[in-house]
Amino acid sequence: MIKVENLSFTYPKSKESVLKNLNFEIGEGEIFGFLGPSGAGKSTTQKILYKILGDYSGDISINNKPLKNWGNEYYEKIGVGFELPNHYLKLSAKENLQLFASFYSEKNLLDFDELFETFGLENDADKRVEEYSKGMKMRLNFIRAIMHNPDILFFDEPTSGLDPVNAQKIKQHITKLKTQGKTIFVTTHDMNTADELCDRVSFISDGEIRVTEKPSILKNTHGKHAVKVELQNGQTAEFPIKDLGSNPKFLEFIASNEILRINTLEATLEEVFIKVTGAKLSE
Repeated sequence: MIKVENLSFTYPKSKESVLKNLNFEIGEGEIFGFLGPSGAGKSTTQKILYKILGDYSGDISINNKPLKNWGNEYYEKIGVGFELPNHYLKLSAKENLQLFASFYSEKNLLDFDELFETFGLENDADKRVEEYSKGMKMRLNFIRAIMHNPDILFFDEPTSGLDPVNAQKIKQHITKLKTQGKTIFVTTHDMNTADELCDRVSFISDGEIRVTEKPSILKNTHGKHAVKVELQNGQTAEFPIKDLGSNPKFLEFIASNEILRINTLEATLEEVFIKVTGAKLSE
């Protein structure tokens, strides 16, 4: 669906490249994540892919067609959820959607009332956006990205500014979009969002991709193949996962007192990111 080869980009008047020979592919129906701190090149990559930035070097193809050969029909095919809300504040939420809907083919538009209800804005659809909280603006942002039923979606920090309940709603809907065959490119520095959503992730640092893999494989590769057991009396011990059920030391330990919890010791994505790149993820 999306293929990027040797992508490099330098902003005008800058001496240093922001992106340095990026190579990655995103398959149809895949949720693909770019993980990295602010300034790593995540948003710049997306801006190139949705044709806000040009003058890049390298090759990009969408559905086996060079990105530079796509015309205005490309914008029917993609939806963009920006990191920061950017609405017309004096218009109501519904008026904002109606305005942007005029740019798209009417046959592809989803039902606005259903979208407002799905994301908890049904009682505020006719309210001016200037009266919205940041979280409400972010939900409206998300609706605007998906309202024309695009095949490809770009989300930049999709859960930023949302409370846990609404963040979970957004993540659940992104997963739903995947089941509909949508191709989804998420950029974030939120390791939990990436771990929960993404089929594969790329770690990007200083404009370079350091590794691309499934989150589960990354965590397993860079973590301990062991479990940590904590008993009610406060005692803790670690045991290798291999042959755990027949390990006499493990069996003796759990028989000595009631078990409080057992946790695997796989690495978190943030721990893996720091290990692979030497940079901090949460910035």
